[in-house]
Amino acid sequence: MNRRTFIQHSALVTAGLTLAPSLARPADATFPTVRVAPARRKFTSPAVERTIARVQAGIGNAELAWMFGNCFPNTLDTTVDFSVVNGRPDTYVITGDIDAMWLRDSSAQVWPYLPLMAEDPQLQQLIAGVINRQTRCVIKDPYANAFYKDANKVSEWRSDLTDMKPGVHERKWEVDSLCYTIRLAHGYWQATGDTAPFDNTWREAITAILRTFREQQRKTGKGPYHFQRRTETQTDTVAGRGYGNPGNPVGLICSMFRPSDDATIFPYLVPANFFAVVSLRQAADMLEKILHDTALAGECHSLAEEVESALRKHAVVHHAQLGAVYAYEVDAYGNYYCIDDGNVPSLLSLPYLGAVPAGDKIYQHTRQLVLSAANPYYCQGKAANGPGGPHVGMDMIWPLGLIVQGLTSKNDAEIRQCLVTLQKTHAGKGFMHEAFLKDDPEKFTRPWFAWANTIFGELVLKTFNQNPRLLS
Repeated sequence: MNRRTFIQHSALVTAGLTLAPSLARPADATFPTVRVAPARRKFTSPAVERTIARVQAGIGNAELAWMFGNCFPNTLDTTVDFSVVNGRPDTYVITGDIDAMWLRDSSAQVWPYLPLMAEDPQLQQLIAGVINRQTRCVIKDPYANAFYKDANKVSEWRSDLTDMKPGVHERKWEVDSLCYTIRLAHGYWQATGDTAPFDNTWREAITAILRTFREQQRKTGKGPYHFQRRTETQTDTVAGRGYGNPGNPVGLICSMFRPSDDATIFPYLVPANFFAVVSLRQAADMLEKILHDTALAGECHSLAEEVESALRKHAVVHHAQLGAVYAYEVDAYGNYYCIDDGNVPSLLSLPYLGAVPAGDKIYQHTRQLVLSAANPYYCQGKAANGPGGPHVGMDMIWPLGLIVQGLTSKNDAEIRQCLVTLQKTHAGKGFMHEAFLKDDPEKFTRPWFAWANTIFGELVLKTFNQNPRLLS
């Protein structure tokens, strides 16, 4: 399908929805229309619209229903740009208020739509396009975290002291960026059985990911990546002349930046290494079953086992009150940092990513740490309590953290409390934000942050499917 036909399909669907008011919750003075008008939406999915209608009709809480209708389709409404490149679907996905495509954000933004692809072939094409574009991005530069649609565009960060290329927005090395591309590919394949995106070019991208992970184990030297920025913001540049603080080469993978795009203190970011283990095994599964490349699959399996073994030895530390917990960062020399961050991967998110079982004893101890005053970035305020992180400073709660808390909880009261907190802290906007002040939700960052919106929809939909009474 070409871009013109694809857009015509979206426009016809949008027109149909305009004529079908039963598919949208009517606005009133309390809950005004804040979703993008149909004619201005980037893409409209019939399956997503039916899901919105079904959930809204079944939710007893009118405000949550309104928020779901705003947030769940926000990625499709505002951030996607579909085209056809060399006869293959291609989708550029901005993060919201920044015109660049993060590998992490773009994967997470479309993830909640995967179960709906069976009902909507055009939605499937859109997500296949995300995979195809990510494949080309990884091949261009596996150390970059964000890219432009225009492969020749020169970044505003072109003066960074690293190997910047045209088409790269930012080159902050984050292990999770590459993990997310595999997670999306594997989830797409599992949901559809479609193998079209997974050709020799995709194999080349997996080879680049494997090579990059090995380079960043730094067993024989610092590796090719370095990064420095002329800045007054300490977390925007890397210590050690651009190579980071030292780490004992025990098999873990160095990550110079966190998923918040903040520089790490110790080079081994524990949740990112857990994510890498999961992703490498998913890549091996696809290589074996789709491309029948047992050799490359074996290399992925071998590296996953090595990283997993190193995590068992070096990621678990002793906390004075809670006992054995997972550290957030370690250097494998015995030094570690016990916090958590509102972004994903985080320690809190490990079961969500399939990295550890929710009932894992060490995870449960870690969860207690993360969601308590033992974590210096856990916020307890007049308006709300919730996880924060260093990226926007102290006293700022991350809706992403609250959402992940709800997604990883088995406790109905905890899930309900997360939903209540999210409901009362959107500042009357009907959308999620990056972070808000614990004492005043009217003070928030990033009014247009599509990932937070879409994953909020994921939490509401999961709750609706599993325990709808929590949404009353």
